[in-house]
Amino acid sequence: MKELLTSIAKERIYSSRKVAILTGAGISAESGIPTFRDKDGLWTKISPEEMANFDAFYKNTQIVSEWYQKRREIIEHTLPNAGHFALRELEHLFPSFHIITQNIDGLHQKAGSEKVIELHGNIMRNYCIDCKKYYELDEFESIYEHTENHIPKCNCGGLIRPDVVWFGEQLPRKALEKAFQTAEEADLFFTIGTSAYVRPAADLPIIALQNGAYVIEINPSKTGLTNFTHLHLQGKSGEILPKLLEEISLNLKQ
Repeated sequence: MKELLTSIAKERIYSSRKVAILTGAGISAESGIPTFRDKDGLWTKISPEEMANFDAFYKNTQIVSEWYQKRREIIEHTLPNAGHFALRELEHLFPSFHIITQNIDGLHQKAGSEKVIELHGNIMRNYCIDCKKYYELDEFESIYEHTENHIPKCNCGGLIRPDVVWFGEQLPRKALEKAFQTAEEADLFFTIGTSAYVRPAADLPIIALQNGAYVIEINPSKTGLTNFTHLHLQGKSGEILPKLLEEISLNLKQ
């Protein structure tokens, strides 16, 4: 097997104890979930202002709810790919290992990863905008299917919305604080399948760099972050991560 890592990268990886991973839409796209910003992405078919904001949900609840339900149905039938499973295995090789994800599909958890920080929420969770009661997926889907016009409402009468971060909303404070802390403390930081343009997530690898971390980017193409990283591995995460796992596993066990 042709080795992916330089001698410097090997030295930094094998001496690392705290590892942080930032993932974006690219890793989920390899499982068949449409991205937002690519030429065939979701936002080429519909404006984000029409769906992914609170005003749109409040004024056009049925349309927005049906759109999110279709996305949930896609995700429910989607499986994690080799990249997700490789990250699960990498988690067992380091004393501290956290995945910070911008994705809302829960595929990291479905693959078996345990330490996942969700910056943008999770589409499989829903809650009432009035009383803040959370609904598990089965209960929510039962309400959705049996509610007139597919406008799900809580027992208190409030509308039930997906637990995702919409345009104009703040990221969940605890998740954001944990993500920044993880980036600051990391010895090794991977950025995988993300454009590195959307803040504050795009700030995380820079923060890791400023605090001495070795930063590796895995992406099919170069991004605005590439020139700042120590190593850019060009290709799909589902192809590179399993090879990286094999290479790291062999050396750590020696």
